[in-house]
Amino acid sequence: MTARILIVDDMPANTRLLEAKLSAEYYQIITAEDGFKALRLAHDWQPDIILLDVMMPEMDGFETCRRLKDDIATVHIPVVMITALGEPDERLRGLESGADDFLTKPVEYDTLLARVKSLVRLKRLLDEWRLRDETARALGLAAEVGSPPTVAGARALVVDDWDLGAQTVQNALSREGIIPGRAASEAEALALTAAIPFDLVVLSLSMTADDPLWLASYLRASDATQDIPLLLIAEAEQKDRILRGFDLGANDWLLRPIDDNELRARARNQIRRKFYQDRLRSDLGTALEMALTDPLTGLYNQRYLMRHLRGLMTTSQAGGIAVMMADVDHFKAVNDRYGHSTGDRALKAVADTLRGRTRVFDSIARYGGEEFVVVMPGTSPPDARQAAERLRAAIEAMPFQAAPGITHTLTVSIGVAYSDRRENTPEQILQAADAAMYRAKGAGRNRVEFAEEFGAKPAA
Repeated sequence: MTARILIVDDMPANTRLLEAKLSAEYYQIITAEDGFKALRLAHDWQPDIILLDVMMPEMDGFETCRRLKDDIATVHIPVVMITALGEPDERLRGLESGADDFLTKPVEYDTLLARVKSLVRLKRLLDEWRLRDETARALGLAAEVGSPPTVAGARALVVDDWDLGAQTVQNALSREGIIPGRAASEAEALALTAAIPFDLVVLSLSMTADDPLWLASYLRASDATQDIPLLLIAEAEQKDRILRGFDLGANDWLLRPIDDNELRARARNQIRRKFYQDRLRSDLGTALEMALTDPLTGLYNQRYLMRHLRGLMTTSQAGGIAVMMADVDHFKAVNDRYGHSTGDRALKAVADTLRGRTRVFDSIARYGGEEFVVVMPGTSPPDARQAAERLRAAIEAMPFQAAPGITHTLTVSIGVAYSDRRENTPEQILQAADAAMYRAKGAGRNRVEFAEEFGAKPAA
């Protein structure tokens, strides 16, 4: 996963070292030697993450971070503060200024890379929600963003089989106004998360009877818990387990002995981010239900599609955009033979299949009649081709009861276009996908064709 990273440090040697390490992992890097330049670059370049030194002249890292988080244009960019200061008070000051993490020099690069990957994954998801929210807001269908919500009343689950350790965490969370629950085993944690909508899970990696990493993996894989922030508690010697936890989707970590204030700050940051994501989801659900969805299928309509696609193609981001145009084969025959109400049910069934087999940050629209469009940001040409084949096969395998006792096989012809160039327009990429779709129909239907002449070529 590539990403755009802004490194801010007034020491050229530090900057070059970080740049070399991250460039070797194929990240796009830009640097700034002071906080003022960092604010300008963050606003104009819109990086995916900022690595920010604390000790800088004129404007230190704490003030730089506060200004980044006070600006609506940069508040969403994750910030990792990197410094030689390792005192708990300094870490707390960094977290309270809005930083997402606070790493101490000399930096352990495995830890840094794990943190970068985790924060980039989260930012990509939130970026997609923000972009959709901005589209709705431009149409006057969403409320303006308010002040950061209080975390008082939020629910947290502490998972630890050590009574004293669990009680310490629960007491700290309670002082923040968070309502803590306790699970002493894997089975208790699964039962509680199935019954209660928690806003944070604090998971000890030192559990002895159960495997906490298995539990982390399960929570991330389950639809009901995949969006709950996961904060790991670990011993200093458990670095490998922490890194594995981040690979599995953990959001943050804290070492024992636990600093009460730092725990509260990290919990507060994670819960506020979840509340922000929940608000975006709620606002979008209401707004898109009202004006930007197709009433038959519940998918986005063409009006939303064009605005959203234009936003994606004009916003700087790593990776390209794949667009699929799918047309139901011989759909007129369905209407003629079984009636228009059956045709409507067929379109709903196709829409449900598309919706159930695409990623949460992909967008699906009913383009018109029996045509559907799937927009997949950050997708490579080979991945787009594979995704299109999966969708085609899923629809062909879908059981559709056209009439009592009569099963009718539905198929689609899919055209795929890909672009990684900002100068392309939504109209161009849709036309390319449409032309590829018609080639698929001309070649026998129920197949996928790629618009190879448009944008970047797919891998051989």
